[in-house]
Amino acid sequence: MQIQRRSQSIWKAESGSFLFLLLLLAVFFSAGVILGQVLSGRVREATADELTRYLKSYLSITQSDSFSLKTVSSALLIYFRYPVLAFLCGFASIGVVFLPVLTTAYGFFLSFSVCCFTAAFGSRGVLLALSVFGLRCLATLPCYFYLAVPSMRSAFSLAAFSFGRGKRLQPVRYGSAWWLRLGIVSLILLAGAAAELFLSPRLLHLVLIKILT
Repeated sequence: MQIQRRSQSIWKAESGSFLFLLLLLAVFFSAGVILGQVLSGRVREATADELTRYLKSYLSITQSDSFSLKTVSSALLIYFRYPVLAFLCGFASIGVVFLPVLTTAYGFFLSFSVCCFTAAFGSRGVLLALSVFGLRCLATLPCYFYLAVPSMRSAFSLAAFSFGRGKRLQPVRYGSAWWLRLGIVSLILLAGAAAELFLSPRLLHLVLIKILT
């Protein structure tokens, strides 16, 4: 009975800390989104022509050879960069500082990119943004926070030990659950990158035809 009560109390404590850290990181992500929206207001109207040329060149490359080393490596980098960086932050106390900065940067660049489309193309830019970033965000955003929250908790524990306050804390352990999360996320991101190579160029092609004609 005592073991059961202790396990329940530990589970409640971990659930509470998970929600707190999730909300904390969500605040930094929202701050980055707001900052991206503010700075995107300075985008010039001529950016529409630049974005159109970029999208057309991207479309020609992906349609000519969807499985070249360049396109595959680019898709993997786009999908894995933020989640992997968040995962690595759990191995160092500096992650307490770097994870909020990384989360803010993630929200900023995503928001700025989307707002550039809407600023350049108006309401039609929403369709363009969805065709370019929709599938990517659907896969990467949950995976990022799924890895970032435990990493933030581990980074806090490591920072407590670094400053001499970890005498009463248990040492940080990277057990099977830690690596299982990475495996699950890797499978999801691989599936997302493969889907983007197959679906995004076709979807972008349909949207461009609707916008440019």
